[in-house]
Amino acid sequence: MATKQEVKAYLAYWFQLGKRVIVGNGKATILPQRVLDGDHYSEEFEQCWQKILSPESSDCYLEGTEQTISELLTSAWDMESCCRCTMLIPIKNLGMPPSSCPCNDLPTWPNTELPRPRAPIKTQEQLQIIRDRLSNNIV
Repeated sequence: MATKQEVKAYLAYWFQLGKRVIVGNGKATILPQRVLDGDHYSEEFEQCWQKILSPESSDCYLEGTEQTISELLTSAWDMESCCRCTMLIPIKNLGMPPSSCPCNDLPTWPNTELPRPRAPIKTQEQLQIIRDRLSNNIV
């Protein structure tokens, strides 16, 4: 079952590649300009996330997909890595999988020359892990 955090990360990754969330059968779209702000999601992204979760924003879905965000939050879906681009994609845990990955209509993706979209990281914690790993290899 996909957790709220996994679905949130899924949207954050695809937002970083310019994918929008379609709201209300195409009446509006959502695409925050800033997704990350240091070690956490940006305020703009958090506001978009709350809007997507609100009951007034019925039938929100990521551009290029068919599953609504509310469907992804049910027990019928898991988040796995795409075999083509390794980005998070929804996989139905019973029945037929979705017909394609959202990367299907991005002609320049995957691009190994660019950094991959990512979740927020705590820089100090990551530096501590690297330091510990390096000190273990020196001994």
